[in-house]
Amino acid sequence: MKLLLVLKGMLLKPFWARSVQTQRLIVTGALFLVLYFLLVMAVSPARVEVEEGRPSPKDIYAHRAIVDEYTTEKLAEEAAEEVAPVYTYQEEVTDNIIEELDYFFNHLVELNQEYIEIEEGVEVEEEFDDLEELEELEELEEAEDKQELLKKELEQLISQYPDLLKADISVLLLKDPEIIEELGDTLREDVYEFLEEGVKPDEKEEVLEELSEKIWGYPYSQEVLRLTEKLAHYLVEPNLIYDAAATEEKREEARNEVKEDPVRIPQNALIVQEGETVTSAHVYQLEELGKMRGGQLDYPSFIGLFMLLLIFFGAVGTYLYVMDRSIYEDYSLLLLLGIIVIITLVFAIAAGYFSEFLVPVAMGVILLAVLFNNYLAILINTFLAVIVGLISDGDIMVIIVTLIGGLVAIYSVSRISQRMDLVRAGFYVAAVNVLVIVAGFLLLGDLRLEYGIIREFSYSLFAGAGNGIFSAVVAIGLLPFLESGFGLTTSVTLLELSNPNQPLLKKLMMKAPGTYHHSVLVGNLAEAAAEEVKAEPLLVRVGAYYHDIGKINRPYFFAENQFSRENPHKKLSPNLSALIISAHVKEGVEMAQNEGLPAEVIDIIREHHGNSQISFFYQQALENGRDDISEKNFRYEGPSPQSREAAIIMLADAVEAAVRSLSRPVGSRIEGMVRKIIKEKLNDGQLDECDLTLRDLDKIGDTFVHILSCVYHTRLEYPEKEIKAEIEGKGRQKV
Repeated sequence: MKLLLVLKGMLLKPFWARSVQTQRLIVTGALFLVLYFLLVMAVSPARVEVEEGRPSPKDIYAHRAIVDEYTTEKLAEEAAEEVAPVYTYQEEVTDNIIEELDYFFNHLVELNQEYIEIEEGVEVEEEFDDLEELEELEELEEAEDKQELLKKELEQLISQYPDLLKADISVLLLKDPEIIEELGDTLREDVYEFLEEGVKPDEKEEVLEELSEKIWGYPYSQEVLRLTEKLAHYLVEPNLIYDAAATEEKREEARNEVKEDPVRIPQNALIVQEGETVTSAHVYQLEELGKMRGGQLDYPSFIGLFMLLLIFFGAVGTYLYVMDRSIYEDYSLLLLLGIIVIITLVFAIAAGYFSEFLVPVAMGVILLAVLFNNYLAILINTFLAVIVGLISDGDIMVIIVTLIGGLVAIYSVSRISQRMDLVRAGFYVAAVNVLVIVAGFLLLGDLRLEYGIIREFSYSLFAGAGNGIFSAVVAIGLLPFLESGFGLTTSVTLLELSNPNQPLLKKLMMKAPGTYHHSVLVGNLAEAAAEEVKAEPLLVRVGAYYHDIGKINRPYFFAENQFSRENPHKKLSPNLSALIISAHVKEGVEMAQNEGLPAEVIDIIREHHGNSQISFFYQQALENGRDDISEKNFRYEGPSPQSREAAIIMLADAVEAAVRSLSRPVGSRIEGMVRKIIKEKLNDGQLDECDLTLRDLDKIGDTFVHILSCVYHTRLEYPEKEIKAEIEGKGRQKV
């Protein structure tokens, strides 16, 4: 029960009442979810509902370039089917057929020779001298006559060739052996010729027909030719055997050759036209694009996108934690950072419908560079280039243009001296985008003198140029709202505050001209010193301009505004004079707050005297001999400077006033006075809470001495008589 109460308290606890870590976690989580869903919507296409065999309800285009796997696979199968079957030549089949022919005709030659010998009265026994034929000799002796053996041999030969009859072979008996041998040689040559070319199983009949035509061209009787044809038809067999493995290998090579150069569907290509019957190919292509409503979601892509965004957040968080802790610990600055990225991404998604080169990433990095710093802007620019690459389906040209354009924008606004610098940055980005696009078209070989190519090239150039100008215009428009909404002080704000036409500066110049002149000199001194010690020069200058605006109320109580007037402090007690002098700090803070000056400038006004002593009136009070004098009443309220900029202005303010009071401000006296004042401020503890080092103080002193020596350099004295004569001479020349 207690645990539930604790959880309920945590959930219902107001955001502003939570710890800094919880606030940061909530802001970061919210930004992550918003960015993730934006990216999912940008990467995932709008889904459509179509059905195979029915007309399409509208024109459907490819939102990204893809490989048409369906058509590619179909073409690959067609290429495989066109591959002829592979046959393996069986040489042993050819050899066996030739051996059979040789055996047949050799046997016939022997039979004919025996018949001839029998007819001539030659004893058959003399022909059988092989021991293995003894049994046949015994059978021959038992036979009624000598021809019985020949009949048996003939029957044995016939039994080996079922398609032949005894009557067929008998036509070749009692023939001249030379004729039979000649017939056998001719048939063997023709059969071998066909077999050498190769006989496929499905081509056997065709080959036998061609062989029959040749046989019937032999110069023999029809009975002999008929026997020869039957024998050839019986013996000839296919010697090209189908090789399934080799055939499949060839077909796979054909498939791979097609797949190496697959059919591609370019971005914005028409998939199916309105009213066109949807085919299985259309359905497959729409599924590949993820456009089919009710189709399977691409969960791996969503997970990968989630992981990639998580890596980006981790990298940025690590950078802020290590390099810029002030942003990391301020949830409002984290929120501002996220808002800028979200605005940039929204513009990127919208611009992507027209052209990827129009995506205004430069707008976001300009805002980041002005509102935060250049290093963070470079890091975010890199991540935004990757994200834009995802939106454009990995188009390398878009990534390069985005990355380089962003870097140029950051460099262009690294030192802003006026608001027009933002506009100039836009033109720089536009020019660089155009150059990169031209280089990309040339490098990729996409620039040809064709109407479609020239049209695309021109459109890309206009988009790239418009990208830079559009980025600058939107950045200028958003900057004031982001500054005021999050209470940030940018270079642009400071530049506007440094304008002499600002109400407070104009009032200071009119009512306290001496103080105004003093503030300008302090600004020159402080700005130069700030550059030497790597502080913020522009903030220092603006802070110097406004540090004494509290003197507007009673300008003549301050020496620089008295001129020839009587000093009003002569009529006042030291305590009252010190109170009036110290009050200009508090009154200046109030004026600055009423005018809405940035917090940094107000802090400088509040801290530019620290809690240092108003020594002149304190010494005067001591000289009056009063015993109840409290040294605390003769000090400014403080606090002492908390920043390098406030400390530099404190030193510049004191040094300028002191050197101006010197009767003879020469180099050595100026340097001595500068070193003395810096040492006094250091010993008085006024510099204890800022991070200026002794080396920094030494550089600041050198800078002050150099500038003041130039301001108060020795001038030549012109004799009064010579000046008068020169003036009179010029007057006569005019007459």
